[in-house]
Amino acid sequence: MTLEHRPLLAITMGDPAGIGPEVVVAALARRRARQACRPLVIGDLRTLERAAAAVGRSFRAKVVADVLEARRHLRRVCLLDLANAAPEQIRVGQVSAGAGRAAAAYIETAAGMAKAGMVAGVVTAPINKEAIGLAGVPHPGHTEMLASLCGVREVAMMLVHGEMRVSHVTTHVSVREACERITRQRVESVIRLTYEALRRMGLPQPRIAVGGLNPHAGEGGLFGDEEQRAIAPAVAQACEDGIDAAGPLPPDSVFARHRAGEFDGVVAMLHDHGHIAVKTVGFAARSGGGLKSAGVNVTLGLPILRTSVDHGTAFDIAGKGLADPTSMVEAIELAAQMARAEDKRA
Repeated sequence: MTLEHRPLLAITMGDPAGIGPEVVVAALARRRARQACRPLVIGDLRTLERAAAAVGRSFRAKVVADVLEARRHLRRVCLLDLANAAPEQIRVGQVSAGAGRAAAAYIETAAGMAKAGMVAGVVTAPINKEAIGLAGVPHPGHTEMLASLCGVREVAMMLVHGEMRVSHVTTHVSVREACERITRQRVESVIRLTYEALRRMGLPQPRIAVGGLNPHAGEGGLFGDEEQRAIAPAVAQACEDGIDAAGPLPPDSVFARHRAGEFDGVVAMLHDHGHIAVKTVGFAARSGGGLKSAGVNVTLGLPILRTSVDHGTAFDIAGKGLADPTSMVEAIELAAQMARAEDKRA
């Protein structure tokens, strides 16, 4: 692939007090990440240099004034330095409103570039929900913030690790509220978004499994009526519309069937149904502390392409050089793959 054909991706630094800056620096030190795209980091140079020292890497980026300048530097990692996270004011591993404001600014800047068609997609490092709340951001996470910035309502989160692709009907709400949000309309919407995303990933005829909410997928109504009332009718409608969907299937076995190759993706009802399945496969303990984290978060339903790491800010290991960049590398590679596929379809 020529340098000119590598997609330009905006990569946000995440919460400056967390491991985001470290995984960005470490990921871009790997050739496979740099070969996949032309990276434009949105962040703070001082914080990135501090992170580079923590991981034992150098961060040699070309500081640019705007995207147009970044486009001229095909062989360089570029940085749009917002200079909003002074290390003496934002302590590593500590929640603060200042860090939340900085992280929100990176997201807003990157999303604006993507909406304007100046970058092919956005790859995000983790933010801290408490920090952005202290900063006055009225959204609990990246997905909700990006939906608001893009002016859309129907979005969903998909986690990807290897051949595992799991989208979610509900995410960052209590289990009690999640059960109330599982409606026929919402399940139908997520099935459609999942179908479209899988096609964008190169699967022309994706097979989708729809997990149930209750034990044994409700056991015919013995353990709850959500399957009969909302999930089964949504699956039936999807099938009528030409989508290869099956369910509701017991959530305790559907992921094993997915891994065995029976399905190309799963629609999970709850945040933890899907997250536990993917993270059990994608995460592993590392000798010396911390986790080896793999997997990618993809936001479905946006008018822009967005992928992210599949882990949080990990304040407990921030600044210690223990953060694993695998998830960030995979997020960059998947965003580049999807961007190239979009170009071919256009």
